[in-house]
Amino acid sequence: MGGSGSGRHWQYNANGTVDNYRSIDIRKWRREGLLTPGATFKAKWLRDGEPFGTVKVLVAEKYCLLSYRYRNSNDWVDASYPIDIEWTPCNLGGKRPWFLCPAKQCGRRVAILYGGTVFACRNCYRLSYPSQRENAGDRSTRKDEKVRSRLGWEPGFLNGNGVKPKGMHWQTFTRLCHMHNELVNLSLKDAVSRFGINDFELYLSQEVIE
Repeated sequence: MGGSGSGRHWQYNANGTVDNYRSIDIRKWRREGLLTPGATFKAKWLRDGEPFGTVKVLVAEKYCLLSYRYRNSNDWVDASYPIDIEWTPCNLGGKRPWFLCPAKQCGRRVAILYGGTVFACRNCYRLSYPSQRENAGDRSTRKDEKVRSRLGWEPGFLNGNGVKPKGMHWQTFTRLCHMHNELVNLSLKDAVSRFGINDFELYLSQEVIE
């Protein structure tokens, strides 16, 4: 089915990432039991705990109808269009739902659609994932934050090391500490390379703190 703007192939932002767009995820709708024909519900987005966008959804047997408003310059515009749904069998039984991207000459089977004025797939918007924009230092820092989270330490390696979490085996704790130190060194070495900081003291400590 064609939708709002179906006469165009939308490519609004060739440099954007998925985090900059509102999204609808049909897998989430399925888990929440919202894909029953005849059901109606609202998809909402929050920013700092406050709502900043709402889409009304009417579910039919083979499609869902989106209805919402968006701002065009100083005017509000009403949008309403259907998005086809396709179900495919799973390897272990049951069926899995997919959106069919409504953009012209697309129709890709996707789980997530991204919306500005219209909802379309990541390919049509030329969106990348944040991790695809990372350099080596950014990637090391992101991985280190996951390690610090597992250790229960305060985010940010400049805040120093914490203590061993209660109940964690020493072997696991020691392994994660070494992993943490290696990732921090990679992040700092990248900073030295990128910013020419010659007197940057690398994080070389391999101590395990009780």
